[in-house]
Amino acid sequence: MESSRLTRGARALRPVLVAALLALAGVAIARYVAAVGGRPQGTPVVVAFGDSLTEGGGFVSRPWPAVLADRLQRRSGGGRIDVVNTGISGNRLLRDDFGPSGVRRFRRDALDRPGARWVIVLEGINDLGYAGSADPGAPPVTADELIAGLRQLIAQARAAGVKIYGGTLLPFESAAGGYFAPDKERVRQAVNAWMRTSGELDAVIDFDAAVRDPDRPARLRPAYDTGDHLHLNAAGQRAMGEAVDLRLFGDAGEASPRG
Repeated sequence: MESSRLTRGARALRPVLVAALLALAGVAIARYVAAVGGRPQGTPVVVAFGDSLTEGGGFVSRPWPAVLADRLQRRSGGGRIDVVNTGISGNRLLRDDFGPSGVRRFRRDALDRPGARWVIVLEGINDLGYAGSADPGAPPVTADELIAGLRQLIAQARAAGVKIYGGTLLPFESAAGGYFAPDKERVRQAVNAWMRTSGELDAVIDFDAAVRDPDRPARLRPAYDTGDHLHLNAAGQRAMGEAVDLRLFGDAGEASPRG
């Protein structure tokens, strides 16, 4: 009986989440088009690829890709490098929902961008969170499935001659509506451990370490939390943007170092 009530609750929650995420996706697409349309031809580009944690989720006007762009612009001794934000709120790595899956849209939205030289991927948290919450019928996503999806992106980037940098998945303990669960946290930790130790990515950007609460590492640092325990405020987004090592991009005319 309790299980039936939980299922009905999850189903009731989905329309609310869908409506909110559709609104956020509209903001994401508008920002994406503006960023691509304003870029001069021939400029080397960093593509920030992900979901609302990259797009900004409607919570901040300057998400971490904008912070990174400012830092690259201020850097002395290097040519111009632009940053394009292709995050889409609600997007998942493995399944279509709020746009094609990350695996399906990676070539179009990242590798085929004129000037693309580097891609930073931060995606997979919605694959974990939606199962049992916004998508109550979906089976839990495993670490092996997420790693297999990321390996597809790595293979595509290698074939295109583009460097691919992986962003560790952010903490999300206490996110409501069944989005978080202890078994999902174990999957997040396993995926992050693979990123840090496998050597399969060209480099790893440890966003998790930059924003987690040192006293409770499964959750966001309170000073960075918008209040939903999933999205970051302006201070959190700034911390993410500052966590990216600018040496990963070399000079505009040089190859970037392998991490």
